[in-house]
Formats: sequence, C-alpha cells, structure tokens
Amino acid sequence: MDIRRITQAEAVKAAGHLFDDSPRQGATERFLADERHHLLIAYVDNVPAGMVTGVEMTHPDKGTEMFLYELGVDESFRGHGVGRTLVSALADLARERGCYGVWTITGEDNAAALATYSRAGGIPEEDQVVLVWAFDQT
Repeated sequence: MDIRRITQAEAVKAAGHLFDDSPRQGATERFLADERHHLLIAYVDNVPAGMVTGVEMTHPDKGTEMFLYELGVDESFRGHGVGRTLVSALADLARERGCYGVWTITGEDNAAALATYSRAGGIPEEDQVVLVWAFDQT
C-alpha cells in the first residue's frame, strides 16, 4: 500500500469513487490550494483504494488540531487495514505539522468507522453532542 498526499485535481478526479459524491472541480481546487487542507489517498497496485481528508483548525487559546473530515475506502479493499493506515498517516501528518491532536465525528451506529478509529488509536469523547446548521444549496 502506498499513501500519497494529493496536490493535483486530476488525482482527486481519478479517485472520485472514494468520495460520497463526485468531486466538484471548483471545490477540489479550493481545497487543494489551502495548505491547511490535506488529502491522502491509499493506492494498492496503483489503484485508489481509500482516502482521508483532514483540515487544520487553530484557536487562540488552544493551538492547532487536525479535524479528520472524511474517510472513504473502496468496498473491495475494506477489511484490509486501508482505513486504519490512512487514519494513522493523517495523525502522523498532524504531528509533523505541530498539531496537538486529531478529532472526528461519526454516527454512534457506524460500527466500521468506530472500529477503524479505535484501531488507529482514537478514543471516544464522553457526553458530546453534535449540532449542525444546514443551508439550502440549491
């Protein structure tokens, strides 16, 4: 398995099946242009097998931490450690960039994600609630 940090939109397009929806050209370019945004893709025999995105977030009284925004593994590569390897690679990148930690959110019924994050060293935060503001995108 080869983990690569992606900086070119063409590589994102070639791995588009790993995302929830097809990557949008403008959003892809904007994401890749920001040095605080990170996209790692795992390749197995030069085939995109999985991806993880991370965003560095800085707060005046806390410093910088990495938000694991999304993890996706192609169905045919699941169960082979691709997700765990990607999460660990993002954590390593966060350490290299001076982040004090990594955090993410997933559904409490998402057993696969919870197992992957746990195997990669993640620990659930107790008594947390996620709130969202959704804006119409039409």
